[in-house]
Amino acid sequence: MGQSLLPPSGGDDHTVPVDLKAALEERYLAYALSTIMHRALPDVRDGLKPVHRRIVHAMSEMGLRSNSSFKKCARIVGDVIGKFHPHGDQSVYDALVRLAQDFSQRYPIVDGQGNFGNIDGDSAAAYRYTEARMTDVASLLLEGIDQDAVDFRPTYNEEDQEPVVMPGAFPNLLANGASGIAVGMATSIPPHNAHELCDAALHLIRHPEASVEKLMDFVQGPDLPTGGIIIDSRESMVEAYKTGRGGFRVRAKWEVEDTGRGGYQIIVTEIPFQVQKSRLIEKIAELLIARKLPLLEDVRDESAEDVRLVLVPKSRSVDPTILMESLFKLSELENRIPLNMNVLSMGRVPRVMALNEVLLEWLQHRREVLQRRSRFRLAAIDRRLEILGGYLVAYLNLDEVIRIIREEDEPKPALMARFTLTDLQAESILNMRLRSLRKLEEFEIRTEFDALSKEKAEIEALLSSDEKQWQTVAWEIGEVKKKFAKATAIGRRRTQFALAPDTDLEAIQQAMIEKEPITVVISEKGWIRALKGHIADVSALPFKEGDSLKLSFPASTTDRILIVTTGGKAYTLGGDKLPGGRGHGEPLRIMVDMENDQDVLTAFVHDAGRKLIISSAAGNGFVVQETEMVANTRKGKQIMNVGMPDEAKLVIPVKGDHVAIVGENRKLLVFPLAQLPEMTRGKGVRLQRYKDGGVSDIRCFAIADGLTWSDSAGRSFIKSSDELIEWLGDRASAGRVVPKGFPRSGKFTG
Repeated sequence: MGQSLLPPSGGDDHTVPVDLKAALEERYLAYALSTIMHRALPDVRDGLKPVHRRIVHAMSEMGLRSNSSFKKCARIVGDVIGKFHPHGDQSVYDALVRLAQDFSQRYPIVDGQGNFGNIDGDSAAAYRYTEARMTDVASLLLEGIDQDAVDFRPTYNEEDQEPVVMPGAFPNLLANGASGIAVGMATSIPPHNAHELCDAALHLIRHPEASVEKLMDFVQGPDLPTGGIIIDSRESMVEAYKTGRGGFRVRAKWEVEDTGRGGYQIIVTEIPFQVQKSRLIEKIAELLIARKLPLLEDVRDESAEDVRLVLVPKSRSVDPTILMESLFKLSELENRIPLNMNVLSMGRVPRVMALNEVLLEWLQHRREVLQRRSRFRLAAIDRRLEILGGYLVAYLNLDEVIRIIREEDEPKPALMARFTLTDLQAESILNMRLRSLRKLEEFEIRTEFDALSKEKAEIEALLSSDEKQWQTVAWEIGEVKKKFAKATAIGRRRTQFALAPDTDLEAIQQAMIEKEPITVVISEKGWIRALKGHIADVSALPFKEGDSLKLSFPASTTDRILIVTTGGKAYTLGGDKLPGGRGHGEPLRIMVDMENDQDVLTAFVHDAGRKLIISSAAGNGFVVQETEMVANTRKGKQIMNVGMPDEAKLVIPVKGDHVAIVGENRKLLVFPLAQLPEMTRGKGVRLQRYKDGGVSDIRCFAIADGLTWSDSAGRSFIKSSDELIEWLGDRASAGRVVPKGFPRSGKFTG
């Protein structure tokens, strides 16, 4: 028991020092290559990964053709892992199940009987309960496999042989798509329509140099098993197919169903590819509970065989397009399907290929399969012709042949010597049954001989002519096209194309926010919060020590709040994004990129139809459209260019036709609003001239109504247009001392 586990010291301990880096690199590279070549990437020629190829081959060996009876999946999985694929039974069964799901495969390769899962994401029954056989698609993939169409290699234990690639009479790579993650590379190819692929391939046979744009006259885009609508432009799809990389935005298909009395509900009949229906409904329900979908009342699943999701709007006045657009933004009713045509070219080289390259390599493979099958048939014909030649000799010399067989100890060499026969001919004569003698007629032998000779001449002509080979390949593709034509149930296009409707982004944004009243509160030190409801008296609100109220105003969660700083910058925050009223809120500097030497000048609810006058302390200013102040990033938007010591001081709504400005020197100037330029950004123009000091207050008004102000006691004063004559002047004048009764504060509101 106490024996040491260490090697005996002093002697040779059989250890070899290895550089860890080199060892890791070597082993990881081997693993990476194995994953790329033998697991994750499909072959461009048959569109299959090794596990799928082995499943199809094992089913073929078991005789599970599309017209045969079903067999238990447990038997198929057993054969696959026992003979060809030394991996876990569950992973093999999962792959088999996927090949049978009509919502995963555009053209299923396996015909399943029993529970093979559903679009809700429920898994299939265990393999002891389900049965399977091949479909016509699998038969096409295998066509000619017993005629030396492809190479075979030994299986993992070298007891059997397995095909390196399938003959692949069906354009499986693009028709059924593929997805996989290897080491350092991945593949993702959506399914396409077989009829369209055959058309594109036939065009390529006639015009091998055809461009991707031309091929897209045939292959319009992906054709997904679950339907849906692709909303990408043709230009972006052409680019994706040219480079082999890109993506497609797929939306659910929906329609409005009238419920009477002016009400309606939305019915979703097709959902995006690879989206689990149950998970989709859960997500929409979660959004409803989180009050992210204020336009939606309820979601129900009324699906049976077909998909039927019912979306009930909050009221009949809700615009269905805006409701759906908000759902597309927030849920998987819109999904992006990536395109990354990273496949094994020639079965060896992983490469991202364009649409035309993929189809050309498939066509090249089909031609090679045709040549190999023709040579195989030629060898069989030669062998049969040789045998028929022997039969003819036997027929013409029947009595002599019978005599030699009866009397000679070694009839074979005697026959060969007597009639100069080959070994095969003599063997065939000796292996004949007696009952065949009555059939052995010269006419029949010569008829078969002539027919075979004619076929041999045709095959030799085919093998010597490129043109005839391509004609035959085109004929074969034409037959596949007939079988999967768009007129057939399986061949009709399921996915449609449309451009996303032009909807008001602002309206969609609003539709995703529950509208609730709030009161926005900003403190002197730049802390912001949003209290629920409209609160008239905010004087009792708590603030941090040394801080106090700067401003507050009513708003709603759907509003956009504009914040203007002393540095002349404008920032935008959504009313729903503001911190809640509990506590002191959050510093604005955390929420937007505000410079440390700048403070909040003012904040207000954004009104798209309004214009503002913005003025600096030194008395420069201009008119700006409020829509120009909206910034969609944290960085904000520079509106007024000011340099220290000057800073932005006033933001006043534009109304009426005149501007009244008061300086810190208590001089008042009234000038026409038309003299102010409208700009999106700048320093502005001089509003009023000062010797020293700057601007105190500004007011916009209609000259016909007169200028009003109020003093500290709350009394109102008004000066009519006639009384204002002595203060009327041009912009940038000095103005005159304020009239009697003007507040001491220098503000229009005392």
